[in-house]
Amino acid sequence: MRIALAGLATSHPYADARTLGRQADLVVWEPDPERLARFLAEHPDAAVAPDLAALLATRPDGVVLTVPPPQVPVALERVLDQGLPCFVNKPAAATTGQLEQLDRVVARAPELVLSTSVLRFAPDFAAFAVPREEVLAVRATVRHDVGLWATGYNPWQDDPAVGGGTLVMMGLHGVELLVALLGPAVRLVGAATATRRYGTLRSEDTGLLTLQWGDGVPGTVEVLGISEGEAYEVTVHTSTGERHVALRGGEDELGYRATIEAFLAMVDGAPSPVPWAQTRAVLGMLATARAYA
Repeated sequence: MRIALAGLATSHPYADARTLGRQADLVVWEPDPERLARFLAEHPDAAVAPDLAALLATRPDGVVLTVPPPQVPVALERVLDQGLPCFVNKPAAATTGQLEQLDRVVARAPELVLSTSVLRFAPDFAAFAVPREEVLAVRATVRHDVGLWATGYNPWQDDPAVGGGTLVMMGLHGVELLVALLGPAVRLVGAATATRRYGTLRSEDTGLLTLQWGDGVPGTVEVLGISEGEAYEVTVHTSTGERHVALRGGEDELGYRATIEAFLAMVDGAPSPVPWAQTRAVLGMLATARAYA
């Protein structure tokens, strides 16, 4: 089995490759020489392609796509042209304009596209369930420090018009968890952002999204980009008290390995385990929140 990594624009494909490398031959394309060198230091046996066309010409069995959101629609279209399953690392779109372009591409073969926060597949979250009729309200809290962006690292991620900034890049995790829990029939009610510590950011280091599902259940997503550790929490309020799940730890605990296993099932012929309607709901709310904030 051969898996192609199209781009290494974030930290996620490095984690993905550690799991994939145990089961598949890897071929990679990345235009940034420093990122490529870092990858090859971990995977010296990986083949290197000079561009996306050459990467796809190696006839991979599946593609992990990790490029900045404005580049996703064109790259994904070329992957789908070859009928290949594709895992699009987050965020697949950060603005309403990007999402409109992406919609047109995905509509061709939504069963071949997986784009999700890895936290959806975290073992503790996968085992977490509350009967819908008991739910009064929900809250997700995202703690992930963005101080590195304040130094100028990966500036596209901090750019609201390109990667969506903290509200989108980190808020995606919280929105994803709540949509996975309660479904895609949800709308954005409001959004707010603030810069509390990292004054050199182009976006923000703190954010809040308020949501409401079609049956009236309200939800909030707290995005805390000033944090000493990485952790994610979901609280479900019921008439008898709170149900709570906390996600922290390494790649296995946060769902990286399970996400890649779900992608490899697609390579074996299974449809995407995350319906596009859910992914579309997550991205739509984040893009709307970005414009609103």
